[in-house]
Amino acid sequence: MFGIIRPCKHRLSERLQTSWMAHLCGLCLALRDDHGQLARTATNYDGLIISVLVEAQAAREDSSWRRTAGPCPLRGMRTASVAKGEGARLAAAVSLALASVKIRDHVEDRDGVFARRPVAAGARAVTRRWDRQSAGSASTVGFDTAVLLEAASRQGELERSLQPGGSVLLVTEPTETATAAAFAHTAVIAGRPGNATPLAEAGRLFGRLAHLLDAAEDQAADAASGAWNPLTATGTDRAEAERLCRDAVHGIRLALGEVELSDRALVHVLLAHETEQAVDRVFGARHAASCRTKAGAGHGKDHGTGHGPAGGAVADHPHQAPPHQAPPGQDPGAPMPPWVPQGPGFTPPGSKPPHPRNLLAGCAVWALMACTCQLLCCDHNDPFSRERRKGFCERHDCCDCCDCCSGCDGCGDCCSCCDGCDGCDCGCDC
Repeated sequence: MFGIIRPCKHRLSERLQTSWMAHLCGLCLALRDDHGQLARTATNYDGLIISVLVEAQAAREDSSWRRTAGPCPLRGMRTASVAKGEGARLAAAVSLALASVKIRDHVEDRDGVFARRPVAAGARAVTRRWDRQSAGSASTVGFDTAVLLEAASRQGELERSLQPGGSVLLVTEPTETATAAAFAHTAVIAGRPGNATPLAEAGRLFGRLAHLLDAAEDQAADAASGAWNPLTATGTDRAEAERLCRDAVHGIRLALGEVELSDRALVHVLLAHETEQAVDRVFGARHAASCRTKAGAGHGKDHGTGHGPAGGAVADHPHQAPPHQAPPGQDPGAPMPPWVPQGPGFTPPGSKPPHPRNLLAGCAVWALMACTCQLLCCDHNDPFSRERRKGFCERHDCCDCCDCCSGCDGCGDCCSCCDGCDGCDCGCDC
């Protein structure tokens, strides 16, 4: 799952989280249906933005852009409503072409296992097949992937001819051109030709941002391995790279303001705010300290202080357990004894605990759930105790989206939960 856009569920409302997953699953299934099972490995977060943009511009009913998909191990063997149609198909074609380019870069740089001749030969065969497949499926929606492949070939020439001290923006130009073309074509598919120009600008800046963030993330590793890195090769320091990235985020926001959308919410969150989160992830958040200070002072939200309007204690964080409910016969205002377990994964006081499975049955259920990824990716009942548990990925979530604000309640706003829209320069009206 490569890509700079990695939205956390703590920053998305339930509706936007559902829509995000619908596009992600839709992209994965479009890759499978059009190009085979191996192509599903090309699923990436940035590519599904194409699907999101097409649907957000269209004036049709939501039902026409959705279909019910069968059970999937990554959804805990549950069915789901997923994206379909031209948007998902274009996203699949672009993602496959991008994956082909990425693999070809690894082969040329002799990275890791790609330095071995048999692996490199197999990888080249895969990239040739994916180039043909992506071109074929993209043509059905009127898009020519040649612009992507031509930009990739031009990238290598630019890197080889770049002189020390040259502008890093010369290196990012092919990526900018490719993403601008893909973004602009979403307007053609959605029947909004007037959106093509601002979307091309948003795509150009998104391509610049993705290229610079990738270079900044890999700079230390590239220096250790002796690999070529655009920031090192051009002598661009991290402060200048960060400035260029933040300027790109601002430019994307301005361009989005000129795009006519039927449903702006998810597009705005992904391109206007998740891009900034990506910059903060690589270079560090600029406003984390001030955000924590405001949260500690109870800025904007009562729950940031740990007390509700009436002075009663409430949860300070979305992961904290809610206030306990007293068992039958106990004064509701009485404190819960410290030896009574509380929080996620424990049975509330006064409720009948679930009947646990024996060792043999528990091991059998554990094996089944492990093989279907339920233990990793989904909320599930513990195979032994039957208690409700979160998936491993969720329990060990590396996301720090709530670190800047102890009062964040997962509001899913398009602006920070500490400040609302105060001081937000993206023009949102949430």
